[in-house]
Amino acid sequence: MVEEKCLKRDLFGEVRLQNAGGEPVIVRDTAAAPWWTRPVARWLLAREARALAALDGIDGVPELLEQERDYLARSYLDGEPLYRAKPRDARWFADAAKLLRRLHRAGVCHNDLAKEPNLLVRDDGTPGFIDFQLAWFSPRRSRLFRVAAYEDLRHLLKHKRTYRADRLTTREKRILARPSPVSRLYMKTIKPVYLFVTRRLLGWADREGAADRNARD
Repeated sequence: MVEEKCLKRDLFGEVRLQNAGGEPVIVRDTAAAPWWTRPVARWLLAREARALAALDGIDGVPELLEQERDYLARSYLDGEPLYRAKPRDARWFADAAKLLRRLHRAGVCHNDLAKEPNLLVRDDGTPGFIDFQLAWFSPRRSRLFRVAAYEDLRHLLKHKRTYRADRLTTREKRILARPSPVSRLYMKTIKPVYLFVTRRLLGWADREGAADRNARD
């Protein structure tokens, strides 16, 4: 039996683990958000729903089960977050790169793969990606989309550098050394403000999303 619990509560609502016929389901509830952040919370929920719908049938990402204005239910992926699993098998990174290419071919950029809790080593050893709240679905693969896809790959390669730097190829090292102009601008302007607001004012941590993984420990 799945133990139902609140995994996360912030300005954008609640994320809960719930029991659906004996199976674990992750629910995002924006009705629990303060009134003044609820419009943004609903916008983020809609982004996640569009991305998951576009990825329907792709193994390694959650399945969208239900969506309403203030409610989203998705399947639970078993596995350990990257920072706990610390994968040493280079095949995991190769398979994760293949999964990422499938996302991009479906018109979805994850946009939050910098956070290790969003990458899983699943129980069968295969990769999984979760938390598509910041994901971008774009049927037209514009230049900006390609930049975002490039940054998705760079973030994945940063994790490979952390755990299997010895298996980085020459091409991968070049990608790591060349952040996009958009990324450089973000790091110099937006990220310092983001870190001040989230860490100093709101008390958030980069591993906030780890709640999904710890739910049944």
